[in-house]
This record gives sequence, C-alpha cells and structure tokens, in this order.
Amino acid sequence: MKILIAVKRVIDHNVKIRVKADGSGVELTNVKMAINPFDEIAVEEAVRLKEAGKASEVVVVSIGEISSQEILRSAMALGADSAILLQRPADMILEPLDIARLLQQVVIREQPDLILLGKQAIDDDCNQTGQMLSALLEYPQGTFASQIIIENDLIHVTREIDGGLETLSMPLPAIVTTDLRLNVPRYATLPNIMKAKKKPLEIMNIVEMDFSPLGQVKTINVSEPKKRSGQCTLLNNATALVSELKAKEVI
Repeated sequence: MKILIAVKRVIDHNVKIRVKADGSGVELTNVKMAINPFDEIAVEEAVRLKEAGKASEVVVVSIGEISSQEILRSAMALGADSAILLQRPADMILEPLDIARLLQQVVIREQPDLILLGKQAIDDDCNQTGQMLSALLEYPQGTFASQIIIENDLIHVTREIDGGLETLSMPLPAIVTTDLRLNVPRYATLPNIMKAKKKPLEIMNIVEMDFSPLGQVKTINVSEPKKRSGQCTLLNNATALVSELKAKEVI
C-alpha cells in the first residue's frame, strides 16, 4: 500500500506571531518555520502503518517556495521514503481549493491507496483542503481521525463527535485528515536526519503545470487581536466573589 501525505510549511508553533506594519500579512522574515503540527501527526501515522507492515511506501508532498524543501527533508527524517515539492512563485497566492486542485494532479500521477492530511493548518485554520480534495477525486473521506485501523481493503476511522466517538468504515483509496489525538510524533534521530539528505526529492514547477490560481479569495487586512482592557481583581474568598458579582449585576 502506498501512502501520500500533504504537508505545509508554517511558522513554528512556539514563535510569537508578528503582523506586518501595513497589515498585509504576518512577518515571515527571519522567523523559524516548521511542519504544520497536524501534518506532522499525519506523517507519524503513515510511518507507523509502514512499520506495522500495512504500507510499503510513504511519500510526502508540499506546495510552496523552494525553502519548503526543509520541511520535506524533516518529514523524510521521520520515516517518509521520498518527497515531491510543487514549487510556486513567491507572488502566487493559493487558496484551499487551489491546493486541492494541485494535490489532485499529484494523486492522479502517484496513485496512492491512502491520502493523509492534517485536519487544518495552524496559520489559516481553514480546515477545507482534505474535504475539497475528496470531492474532486470522488474518494471517501474520514475527517478529524483519532484512530486509524486498516483491515484488508477497508480503513476504519474513529473520530470524535459531540456525542462521543464515531467509527467510519470505507474502501481504499480514501482520504483521512488527522486530529491531535491520533498520535504523538517522534523526534528525528541524527542518523535518520543524515539519511534524509540522500532520499529522493522531486521538484515540480507549478508554472509549467496545467494549473492557474482561481483568485476567488483575497486578504483585505490582517490585524492583531484587541488587547483586553481593565485590570484583574484578586478576592480573598468565595463570599467576596459573590458580593462582587452581585454588585456588577452578573447574578
């Protein structure tokens, strides 16, 4: 079984986001970048399936500038076998449907049995690409997966819903988006980091592909959240809290 994982290069989750002075976006200059955490979970799950004998090949794909090679190497250091970079020009703006259309071309070419994506990216929180890709390919989908079990030609996906847990069973090929509860990604060891440098990484230029951005979504402005006003009041006991709430006519 062949598994394809889509990964995105985002600002490291430990870095404090800074908005550009003109409000056109967030500052990326000299900022530490990393694999989107949800996508890293997808990579870990694919590697675990390979280690369990359920998969024979793990391929990672990313769409971005040439600097996105670093996260693909990181994914291969975690255990992926090869990588594909769809290189886009720095001035090309891609929305979730554009990403899904590009991934559709990769899936048609690579013919994977299972496509894994993080449920969302932490930079835009769109949570759309996996579902859009499923619609374009007409593949069954299981979103927000907290457990994945493969038996014969079926994949069973357990997901959390408001009332508890829901388990979906679907034939392969299928698309699954991963949630935080699925697993805890491993740390890449130094030997595997060195091995990743020699693994195959194919670069495809989007400009040379049969593709043009839709341009349906435009960012008008990016701003920081408003700072909270007022001060915190420390109270000594519950009686004082009740009195304060009554005074403010909250209760």
